[in-house]
Order: sequence, then C-alpha cells, then structure tokens
Amino acid sequence: MTSFLLIYLSIYSVAHLYVFRKIRKALHPGKTVNRGIALFMATMIVAPIMVRLTERAGIETGARFWAYTSFSWMGLLFLFMTLSATVDGIRFLILTAERVQKQKFTRAKISPRQLLALQAILVFAVYGYGLFEATDIRLERIEIASPKITKQTGRIRIVQISDVHLGLIVREGRLTRILARIQEADPDILVSTGDLVDGQLNHISKEAYLLAALNPPLGKIAITGNHEFYAGLQEALDFTEASGFTLLRHQAMMVGGINFVGVDDRAIKSFGKGYAESESDLLSAQPRENFTILLKHRPDIDSDSLGLFDLQLSGHTHKGQIFPFNLLTWFFHPQPAGQLSRLQSGFLYLNRGTGTWGPPIRFLAPPEVTIIDLVPAG
Repeated sequence: MTSFLLIYLSIYSVAHLYVFRKIRKALHPGKTVNRGIALFMATMIVAPIMVRLTERAGIETGARFWAYTSFSWMGLLFLFMTLSATVDGIRFLILTAERVQKQKFTRAKISPRQLLALQAILVFAVYGYGLFEATDIRLERIEIASPKITKQTGRIRIVQISDVHLGLIVREGRLTRILARIQEADPDILVSTGDLVDGQLNHISKEAYLLAALNPPLGKIAITGNHEFYAGLQEALDFTEASGFTLLRHQAMMVGGINFVGVDDRAIKSFGKGYAESESDLLSAQPRENFTILLKHRPDIDSDSLGLFDLQLSGHTHKGQIFPFNLLTWFFHPQPAGQLSRLQSGFLYLNRGTGTWGPPIRFLAPPEVTIIDLVPAG
C-alpha cells in the first residue's frame, strides 16, 4: 500500500505541475494568485486520501464532499492534460517539419491565453457530456449457440453487471437506473463479475435492499473484484450476500444445467491468501457435458484453463472509462471491451463496466448491462 501511495503521489503531482505551468505561461498571474493556485492543487493532490480518511472516520458528509470535489477535479485535470499534451505534440511535429523543410506551414497564430481558453471550454464540454454518458446505460446483446444447451432447456438468458462501484458517488439514484435496465433485460440469471462495491460500506444499506428486491427465476451469482478487498473483505461479502447474491469464491455451482465457476480476484494474494486448488483444477472437476461459464473479474486468460470452459465473463477495465485511457487499459488487457472474443476454445466477453470509479464521468466508454442468450445449436 505504501508503494502504491508513493507512485500515486508522484504521478499525480507531475500532472498538476504540468497543468500549473500551462496556466502560469498563459495567464502570467501574480505571486498571490500563483500561491493560491498552488495551494488549491496541493489540496487536490491529497484530497483522494482525505476521502478515505473521512470515510473511515464515519464522516459521510465530509467524505462525499471530498469525493465529488477531488474526483471531479481529477477528471477535469486528466482531460485537460490529455488535450494539452496532444496539442503540444502536434505543434512539436509541425515545428520539426518546418525546420527540416525550412518553410512555414501555418500562418495563423494563437496566443497562449486564447489557447488555454479554448482548451478549457472543450474540456468542460467533454466533462458535461461525460456526466450524461455515465448515466446512459446500454443494453449489449450477444447470443451463443451451443450443442450443450438442449432444445428441452431452450434459451437461457444471463445478464451480467460488473464494476458498479457502489459507494460515495454511485448510489441509490444510479443503482435505480441500473436495476431498471436489468429488469428490462428480463434475465433468468443475474451475475456480478466483481467490484460491486467501492470503499467503506456503512452508508449503503438502502442499496442492498434495492438489489435484494431483484429476483430472477434462477437466482443471482457474484464473485469478488479487487475493490471488495480494498473496501474490507468481510463487509463486502456481507453486503453482497445481503443483496441476495450467491458468492462463488473459488467455487462452482450448477444452475439451469449450466456450470458456473467463480474465482476470487488476484488481489487476494496481496492479503497473503490464496487457494491450494488451481483455476484449471476447479474447472476440470465440472461435468464436461454441461455448458461451463467462468466468472473472473480481470480478463486474464489462463492457458491451463483453455478448453475447460465455454465462456469467460470478466470486467475490471471499464474500457478505460475516459478516452484515451482505453489505450492504457488495452496495453495491460488487450482483449476488446464490449465485444465477444473467440479464444482457442470457447469465448470471452469483457464488460465495459456498469458504474464509474473515481471521476463520475465516462467518455467514449458507455456503461453497460450485458445480455447473454445461450441457445441450442442448429
């Protein structure tokens, strides 16, 4: 945790320094204004830490204030930094080409102040759209035909949610929207592939009640994500069970003739725990004649497990949540989010996430509730 905190403080401080220099170059503020801006930015750097401290102290109003303030600023900062760095990159390429060709390619000139104003307008416009996109929950539909689904059983509809992150920002209002989309999908089975919760859980009992009221005919299944461990594992497990989910922690169960195999997120290893039985051993123990679904929070593919499951359902990446961070998540998890990917044997579906983490926006990565229809082949 200490190393993570140091990395966070280093990266976030550099980002603030970059933006501070841009503001100073464009506006030339006096010493007093410079100090004010520096103080504000220093406060915003430590504000996410304040969120957790006030949350743990049970000061919910203070925690919510710091959460909305610090994470909204984080979203604005990263949008501005991305846009500004892109502009800087383009200008560098143009200047380099002009030096090589020894001629001017552009005649129009714009002052640093004008450029800052244009960038700020665009950033606020994108942020406003991002607030809307975060609530525009899409229903994504895929269909898989398999000989393991009999004609007597007929179609089985599984609905997947992932990365809801219930907590200080994603609360009753957003959850009500999510539940409406789930009810519209009319699932036989609902699965949550991790990160149902985020942070402390002593203030979201109403959300557990709303989730518990949803009762698909074949039940609800959940697994842990990394945030269940960050929030406090036992509290997260209690919340998930109070919400009516059956938790699979390196366990399997058969529902509607389908094998569901759920594994804990690998964050468990950071807590000095694990399982003697491997994922592949757990999958090998399931009846091979049944359609097998592996529930795994991160879209990591274990080569030893290939051929032992028909479909892996995952989340975690949020598709970057805010473009262009999808490029960063793609570097670590190259599987395309929001698409059904064919593996050497079986399929992987990577959910884009149903809620938000950190900044309460999404940009070019809309949230989703996934409908997976399993139908007989032929």
